[in-house]
Amino acid sequence: MSNALVPAATTTEPPSSKVAIVAALAANLAIAIIKFVAAGFTGSSAMLAEGIHSVVDTANEWLLLLGLRKSQRPAHEGRPFGYGKELYFWSFIVSICIFAIGGGISLYEGIEHLRNPARMGEPTWNYVVLGLAFLFDGASFLVARRTFNAQRHGRSFWRAFRSSKDPSTFVVLFEDAADLLGLIVAFLGVFLSHYFNAPALDGVASLLIGVILLVVAGLLLRENKSLLLGEPAEASLLQEVSTLVGADAAVAATDTSLSTYLSPHEILLVLRIEFHPTLTAVQLTEAVGRLETTVKNRYPDVRHVFVEPCFVRQPARNG
Repeated sequence: MSNALVPAATTTEPPSSKVAIVAALAANLAIAIIKFVAAGFTGSSAMLAEGIHSVVDTANEWLLLLGLRKSQRPAHEGRPFGYGKELYFWSFIVSICIFAIGGGISLYEGIEHLRNPARMGEPTWNYVVLGLAFLFDGASFLVARRTFNAQRHGRSFWRAFRSSKDPSTFVVLFEDAADLLGLIVAFLGVFLSHYFNAPALDGVASLLIGVILLVVAGLLLRENKSLLLGEPAEASLLQEVSTLVGADAAVAATDTSLSTYLSPHEILLVLRIEFHPTLTAVQLTEAVGRLETTVKNRYPDVRHVFVEPCFVRQPARNG
């Protein structure tokens, strides 16, 4: 079986994905409150940008939970293949929010602070809040990383990210990573602007936080767009299915199968098969049903199987 597949009996997402989202939501909500309190006391532009960042992240986790819930609705006549792609849609919306709201407002705050630098008040509040936020976000990041690593199956981080079909795990992971980087930048902005008595450095920190968010959002937008448009099953899986189907006595040859992911654990597969011409109509019907059942039993993530009888052109022989 392909390592990329995780057997699943229903369309319900793995519990660990939901746990990671809830952990991130709780952490970001608490952090947003204390960041705004600190920004109000100190007047820090970087801290205000970080507060906005946390509010956006909190809303994003709620949208991911909404996507998970909506994607689990059962199929019906109006939606014969169910609502699995709801998760991909809401993950795409989350990526837009990170880009437009998180990154945009952070850049705006940074530019305004550079144009009109204001002397920062006592930075103690900022240091306390940043320390607490780092602890909360660090804990959330560890949960998200453990969830993501459970799906890597020995692959490199980048390869696992590019091949992942579950945005509920990698979106949270990238958000938490952006949070931690943003906190480090905010700390440097507060410290350096206070140490050198240069308020403009706080604005520079806000700009850097915006850039971090834009980069992360760009990566997520690309991946979620690809999932939303429909990614095929892994080549290794299709090859295994072709070998399995080709071993059936009724099959003369197999052509390249067509496939697409409808949700992280739901694949639609079209088998293009050339059957032996000696088969009767009854035997052909039985063979089609047998092949569909065999593939579904062997690969639980393959939920929809359609057989397309065809003529498979054999490669020409030289000489």
